[in-house]
Amino acid sequence: MERMMEPSLTDIDDMIVHEKMQAALEHQNEAWADGMADGIEPEIIADAAIALAMRETIRLHGEDGAEVMLNSLRERMLAGEFSPQRSIQ
Repeated sequence: MERMMEPSLTDIDDMIVHEKMQAALEHQNEAWADGMADGIEPEIIADAAIALAMRETIRLHGEDGAEVMLNSLRERMLAGEFSPQRSIQ
């Protein structure tokens, strides 16, 4: 009888991070919808979200860490990760 392999600690950590990311995205979607309902333009909501994210990233990781994150985001953007037309398989 075959035994199913138990997930490793890394697998469990990855699952936890994924679940937290999903929850964070849900909170962001709710905040976005609230802003839209209050009549705030999407461009303003996006700018405010990015500004807050940058302030927090710099607070946590410094300017060099923020630059690394921005470079990573740029590469992901150019790869199409954030494109609305992108289909996730």
